[in-house]
Amino acid sequence: MSSSKEEDGAVPAAAKGSWAPFLKSIASFNGDLASLTAPPFILSSTSLTEYSGYWAEHPEIFVAPAQEKDPQKRALLVLKWFLTTLKQQYSSRNEKLGSEKKPLNPFLGELFLGKWKDPTGKIGETQLISEQVSHHPPVTAYAILNEKHGVKLEGYNGQKASFSRGTISVRQVGHAKYHLKEFDEDYLITLPSLHIEGIVYGAPYVELNKSSTIISSTGYVAQIDYSGKGWITGKKNTFCATLKKEGSKDILYTIDGQWSDGFVIKEGKTKKELETYNAKTTEITPLYIAPIEEQDPLESRRAWAKVQESINTGDLETTGTEKSKIENEQRELRKKEKEEGREWERRYFTRVMDDPVFTRLAESCEIVAEEGKTDGIWVFDEKKFAQVVEKARTGGEAKAEVVNTAA
Repeated sequence: MSSSKEEDGAVPAAAKGSWAPFLKSIASFNGDLASLTAPPFILSSTSLTEYSGYWAEHPEIFVAPAQEKDPQKRALLVLKWFLTTLKQQYSSRNEKLGSEKKPLNPFLGELFLGKWKDPTGKIGETQLISEQVSHHPPVTAYAILNEKHGVKLEGYNGQKASFSRGTISVRQVGHAKYHLKEFDEDYLITLPSLHIEGIVYGAPYVELNKSSTIISSTGYVAQIDYSGKGWITGKKNTFCATLKKEGSKDILYTIDGQWSDGFVIKEGKTKKELETYNAKTTEITPLYIAPIEEQDPLESRRAWAKVQESINTGDLETTGTEKSKIENEQRELRKKEKEEGREWERRYFTRVMDDPVFTRLAESCEIVAEEGKTDGIWVFDEKKFAQVVEKARTGGEAKAEVVNTAA
């Protein structure tokens, strides 16, 4: 790799002295890379809990399967929706910030709440609930709800990272489930592995690798295979997806392209082009977040406000001071809980021994939950959610709950 542009423009001159020692530290580190202190210029002011919002920044595509009567076409629409989320999840930050940044590590119990509003009334309101359910290991759980169309996405994920030959490899642990109420239909979604390139030049970016799978309760299976730009051939962010009926070799649909740019949907047998999706020109719907003064103290942007402000202004001393305050408060809370023999109560999610939906769908593709790596199997707790909504309606909770969870 010899691009002088990439090398010269990535690392600020004032920071070059700290970059080489950082590379050496991750090269020799054997533990979780998330625990390493990164150079300030690659720190993001965004908490990892906010990443859950990338699942539904196109609400109209998110709910589209609910409006399709044919189960085969529904499975295709779910696959299409998943593919449209990849650009937002894995490259939107790079385009906005110039390179991938290290997010803030959420504290246990941290919340990120918001809504995608619909002025037309056709889609209805789509609600986001994201909660940090574990700190060691770090695990974020999320639920995205659209009551009008009866669509629910829920899931949880953690990451296991390692460094080799100038690249950080990240294995995502966890899964997502997409549910359509009208058809009583479920889809199990596995998460792709990824690697972070450009580390040597201080300009990190994400590339997906290996594969992910979407399994439906109606018997359709989608597989997405990822590949990137090689030394000689290939394009970045490339993928090839197929949709089949379980047990059949016949390909019903294929989708090929670059998840950061766009893709083409084709009929399996005839190769007839059915649809073209342009990821670059399709606009996202902004997520509405309550004003900071109305947020719950555990909500990300209120809890991290001073840290985020100091990162954005380049005030590294204040960044360290305010970040340490939050981390020390959390250590004291965990210490007190241990002394009292109790565990932090999750607000919206519950750890379970077994998830019947996951077990039923995962069995056919030999997918395992790996609960030991995520501090358990996490499910969205409808009862807890209803209680929070009821308290908000009766004035028993902070204003943030009224703004963010009222139906």
